[in-house]
Amino acid sequence: MQFSYRPRALMRALALALLPLAPTAAQAADARLSAPGAPADLQARLEAASASVAMGPQTGVQEVLAAALSDYRTLVQVLYDAGHFSPVVNIRLDGREAATIQPLNPPRTIEHIEITVQPGPQFRFGVAELTPFPAQSEIDIPPTYAPGHPASTGAIRDAASAGVRAWRRNGHAKAAISGQDITADHAKARLNARLRLTPGPRLRFGKLHLTGQTAVREDALRRIAGFPTSETFHPDLVAKSATRLRRTGTFSSVVLREAEHPNPDGTLDFIAEVEDLPPRRLTFGVEISSSDGIEVSGSWMHRNLFGGAEKLRVEARLSGIGSSNDLDGRLAVRLDQPAKLGPDDSIFYLAEAEHLDEEHYTATRMLGAIGARRTYSEQFYAEAALGATSILAEDIYGKRRFKYLAALLRANYDGRDSRVNPTSGYYLQASATPFLGFDGSKSGLQMKADGRAYRGLGAEDRIVLAGRLQLGSVVGPSLNEISPTLLFYSGGAGSVRGHEYQSLGVPVNGGISGGRSFMALSAEIRGKVSDKISLVGFYDAGFAGEDSFVSGSAARHAGAGVGLRYDVAGIGPIRLDVAYPVDGGSEDGVQVYIGIGQAF
Repeated sequence: MQFSYRPRALMRALALALLPLAPTAAQAADARLSAPGAPADLQARLEAASASVAMGPQTGVQEVLAAALSDYRTLVQVLYDAGHFSPVVNIRLDGREAATIQPLNPPRTIEHIEITVQPGPQFRFGVAELTPFPAQSEIDIPPTYAPGHPASTGAIRDAASAGVRAWRRNGHAKAAISGQDITADHAKARLNARLRLTPGPRLRFGKLHLTGQTAVREDALRRIAGFPTSETFHPDLVAKSATRLRRTGTFSSVVLREAEHPNPDGTLDFIAEVEDLPPRRLTFGVEISSSDGIEVSGSWMHRNLFGGAEKLRVEARLSGIGSSNDLDGRLAVRLDQPAKLGPDDSIFYLAEAEHLDEEHYTATRMLGAIGARRTYSEQFYAEAALGATSILAEDIYGKRRFKYLAALLRANYDGRDSRVNPTSGYYLQASATPFLGFDGSKSGLQMKADGRAYRGLGAEDRIVLAGRLQLGSVVGPSLNEISPTLLFYSGGAGSVRGHEYQSLGVPVNGGISGGRSFMALSAEIRGKVSDKISLVGFYDAGFAGEDSFVSGSAARHAGAGVGLRYDVAGIGPIRLDVAYPVDGGSEDGVQVYIGIGQAF
């Protein structure tokens, strides 16, 4: 590194210390930075980093001089990060080099700041060593840290970080960089870097100490965390314990911090710091459809109900307000108890009461069930539940009562980058519900699947292609022997927009029954007009058939339309869709849908 003038370190420190005592004058200082021969991106990085360039129009002499002196170090660091290790930086204040200005005799005014940067050649690594490195490792040394590759301080930092992480993932929790030897050969534009690692001993997990303000019992905290005492240290196991605690939804903050020093027996203790969320939460939502009317919903949740991070959730929904149909309503209560069968397993209890007044049937349903959930990762979980349900229904076949013992098996994988406004990834959900009828009800099996995929195009994913496939099937009884709540209909915001909710089914005796098979296809193209506003074009198609699997004889309909999205930070996009039936003989005309979040 070269300067046109090099002040002594003591004088530089003295200058910065005495600047507050110097005279000041508010003024407009014109700052310009030039870097002849530098790439455009490097010039932009230098300008963005410069404190002198960033100053406001009215700045005193003290601040101007302090900014100029700090820019020497800042700009050189930017150049080092870009691989230029022999730069020349000049900063002139009204023609005088900033480094030569006496701290006790500064100018009364400064009008022009001229920064000239000569980057010099870009260096390459001559030697790039990182030793010792574990013989078997999940982490590789970055390919940018190798002889012949462009040299930069960033590449050195990445290599050092990779070395420490490699040893930590091999059980050496206290691995650290213990030395470095970095020299520059200016004549050959070569940088020689030698990094030395100290792995430290291979450690096992010790005790977990709990701190923080929480109302959760200590035994419950330990059971939920599933801390791997006595196992060989691995950072993923630490992250897993922290995730289990966060997953309960009880805590606002969870931090697992390792002790500064290991124990003499080769174990390493950890400290868990947790803070509770407010014990209760209330939510409210509303959705408006021109055909289905207004739907209002709400939920009330109580966290840590019995002191074991349990979660009680009560949900209520009322829909059909203002529509031609009678009101629909649902009340559900669910209690989740974490870590009852293991750290990743929870037990839940479920009770539901629901009244449905749909286009082609009415039903009153009661359900009670107990189940368990296994969480395999942040993206994937599976549930199994067993319960009893009683349904009083009236449809094209008349008024009937169904009684079932039913099991619910469900798996869910969510690989989307966002739940409310995804631009990439995919989502999969599948369920199987075998039902055993009694008191004259027939037995069978219902299966459902829902798959969604997203692909972003262009800069910052300003265009997004989204697709959805829904499938359903009931195997076993004939149509007139199955509760209409287990059959499939198509139409509405959740399947085919442009048609009324559940308007498509199987024609039977001058009326409509639900189908034993169902398929819906949806495609959207979403394009950003601005950071907040997006336009959407979509096409939906749905099929409902009498057989257990969709065939060419199945009834079908389709709809298409356009939508507007307005993104609200922290909530997601507010959705407005206008759809028109393009196939299926509907006479409903244009349908309007308003909601929060994307349609799928």
